Amino acid sequence: MSDLFAYLSVLLSIVLGLAIAEILQGYGALLISRAKVRLYAPPLIWSVLMLLMAAQFWWVSFGLANRAHWNFASYCAVLLQTIMMYMGSALVLPKGGPEQDVDLRAHYYREATPFFTFGLLFLAIGFVKDWLLERGIEPIRLGFMAVFAVITVIALVDRRPRVHEVIAPVMAVAIIGFFAFLFWRI
Repeated sequence: MSDLFAYLSVLLSIVLGLAIAEILQGYGALLISRAKVRLYAPPLIWSVLMLLMAAQFWWVSFGLANRAHWNFASYCAVLLQTIMMYMGSALVLPKGGPEQDVDLRAHYYREATPFFTFGLLFLAIGFVKDWLLERGIEPIRLGFMAVFAVITVIALVDRRPRVHEVIAPVMAVAIIGFFAFLFWRI
């Protein structure tokens, strides 16, 4: 690992750690309030996906250690994408106390617009990041990004519960499939 990347990766690791902590705090709040929690599958699915994405993002960042040349724009793109992941993680689950009623469905639809907006920003910044780091994006990766973007836009504009109840597991399968594809190639 280059000394430069070791230095740059510290801030990325902190932000990813905070993202993971946000989700784990949400799980803790749900456990503490378990007698007053009304469960709803989409935010629970998204919370697991956010944990997987944070772990995958951290794992893939090891590949950046071999980069000999960094510039501020490419580092900012990596950092901004990490921040978008944190912001989504901060919104995915409520952080209520033990005496509060927790309605995951109400929380999900209240936070859906910013959550999916951060998701779109994550994808857009990822496109820029890949372009800056690789000077292009391979077609299969671009295809996955396009599918994720289309599904995210649908989730952003359509508030019908049935749509979100289908989108969350579909995205889970798609994201896990994408990760399997990435790791299969390593």
